[in-house]
Amino acid sequence: MRTDLHRHLTSPLTGVRNLGILAHVDAGKTTVTERILYLTGTTHKRGEVHDGTTVTDFDSQERDRGITIFAAAVSCVWDGHRINLIDTPGHVDFSDEVERSLRVLDGAVAVFDAVAGVEPQSESVWRQADRHGVPRIAFVNKLDRAGADLDAAVASMRARLHTVPLVVQLPIGKEDGFTGVVDLLRMRSLVWADGRGTFEEGQVPDALREEAHRRRRLLEETVAELHPVALEEFCAESTVSAQTLSAALRDLTRTGEGVVVLCGSAYRNRGIEPLLEAVVAYLPSPLDVPAVRGTLDGAVQERSADPAAPFAALVFKVNSTATGRLTYLRVYSGTIRKGDAVLDVGARRNERIGRILRVQAGQHSDVDQAVAGDIVAVIGLKAARAGATLCTPAAPLVLEPPSVADPVVSVAVEARRRIDTERLVSALARLVEEDPSLTVRTDPETGQTVLSGMGELHLEVAVEKIRRAHGLEIGVGRPQVAYRETVVRGVSGLVYRHIKQDGGAGQFAHVVLDVEPLEAAGDNGSGSAVDFVFRSTVVGGRVPQEYVRAVEAGCRDALAEGPLGGHPVTGLRVTLADGATHSKDSSEMAFRTAGRLALREALRNSVMVLLEPVVEVTVTVPDDAVGGVLGDLAARRGRVSGSTARVGTSVITATVPLAELFGYATRLRSRTQGRGTFTTRATGHAPAPSAVPRGTPPR
Repeated sequence: MRTDLHRHLTSPLTGVRNLGILAHVDAGKTTVTERILYLTGTTHKRGEVHDGTTVTDFDSQERDRGITIFAAAVSCVWDGHRINLIDTPGHVDFSDEVERSLRVLDGAVAVFDAVAGVEPQSESVWRQADRHGVPRIAFVNKLDRAGADLDAAVASMRARLHTVPLVVQLPIGKEDGFTGVVDLLRMRSLVWADGRGTFEEGQVPDALREEAHRRRRLLEETVAELHPVALEEFCAESTVSAQTLSAALRDLTRTGEGVVVLCGSAYRNRGIEPLLEAVVAYLPSPLDVPAVRGTLDGAVQERSADPAAPFAALVFKVNSTATGRLTYLRVYSGTIRKGDAVLDVGARRNERIGRILRVQAGQHSDVDQAVAGDIVAVIGLKAARAGATLCTPAAPLVLEPPSVADPVVSVAVEARRRIDTERLVSALARLVEEDPSLTVRTDPETGQTVLSGMGELHLEVAVEKIRRAHGLEIGVGRPQVAYRETVVRGVSGLVYRHIKQDGGAGQFAHVVLDVEPLEAAGDNGSGSAVDFVFRSTVVGGRVPQEYVRAVEAGCRDALAEGPLGGHPVTGLRVTLADGATHSKDSSEMAFRTAGRLALREALRNSVMVLLEPVVEVTVTVPDDAVGGVLGDLAARRGRVSGSTARVGTSVITATVPLAELFGYATRLRSRTQGRGTFTTRATGHAPAPSAVPRGTPPR
């Protein structure tokens, strides 16, 4: 159903869907997005990834590389519903783009390859969606490929994602003969005769009638086990009606108890219209999700999706274009109009909205206002960054920002020409503003400018972006990984006394610290986000609370550099066991200094270990290259955890230190004559050997 998007259209909140397209790289999510835009009339020509003609992959690097790098927002209309859609990257290096997008979404479509099933990055984005409580439906894509198997893909969802798949379609035909699906709710066939997305509806083919009834029965039984209304009807009637099934599927999707599974071939434009119908039927509107929660002076407040409520929005993306500085917002409550003043709560800065834009990836159209539930871009904000809360100045509120992962790879960068140094500094500042997962620092020993990010490709894209956008010639050093240091065996009862007399007011602080590993203290396990815990067991008021807080701040200062190589320290618990003050010379500054110096001394006296970032690598290679690839992984200190055979190929899973993977893509191509591929997924840090084979850790 096509709709003219050039006329102004406002949808009530019940008719709005804010959703993302999530997938492993090359599962076909950008093609799914392009077919949605084509079918809804947003575009009148089907964009193709291999031709570089897609709407959402509009950046020149995306078109050159054939992958999604930057999250792209588009709006379209289907059956009277406005769909604000974000196509997210599928490569592990750009996981933070996915994280920022998920923070502002109400639902998602997870796309899976019908041949590969659940892949490593599929698991990663699924877990990200779990953390944010984002309801999902699944689309098993590429059913026209050789080796496509819907049942195997669904089984991998059940096994690896620990979810309950609710399959509502049965494929008609296999591989290249895939022509349509059986709708198991209405028990009707949908057959696509061309690539334009139109289909013919009819009776279930005789050859599939028995299997279709069996699968419908299985769907009814599974839903009845999860939904009380469906269970009651199933017990009374020995069946569940299509109407009850649809309502139950809607409820189960929104609670996360089950995942509706559809299938098709986006490339051939088969299965997209039923997918759109499922988006409208099962995924929530802004009114169906819980009210957003924020804080003000430590008190929790809620804002409902009410256009009449005070305005509150979260910035999730910033981008500089020829149009100006675009700030992408999710409006959670209230209404914003052109010319309105808003408060950037974190920066404590008042700004004014210049223009409000409805986004079509690289194209934009002006609108007069944005209301609760909208995802829009605005022009006029000079300083707001990703994660910032914008609100009505008279009703401030701080919304929880998206989390930002620590960088794991660094390179030194410099301008080839000295006269371009200031331009490079400015370009790097803009780059970090647009992508918070990038950081820039100056090495205190060498004076080099160090750019850090989430992987080799991430940094390669960032450097190339500067070259193209600013016309700069840049020199890039060898990548270095982000090492950490941690405590294996700590110290107890370390006494430190800070005394300073310089003729004026003196400084006095006496502290006693216990230091131990977090795992030993039971505060975190593998993969926990907790990296430092501080507590005080001082009794009797011997150290006032303001000084206790100062000691904690000093300890956090000391974590910046460890004793092994000046790397950040993580994974420890510090207890302030005792202390003493002086009636005149004690101060917060003195206790902060004491905390910093005491922890440094404690770490020097502790047993420490160096941690290196480790990734899970999934390598797909021809059978005749398996031996060489396994040997190469072993030489890179890899530990193989599994191997799966497919027709003519093998899929090897291994855990490998990130430092050993630099240049691996070239090596793999050489060993497999260009037929091997690999993907990675970050798994955290692990103890490094006493001698790292490929160079010493960077300071």
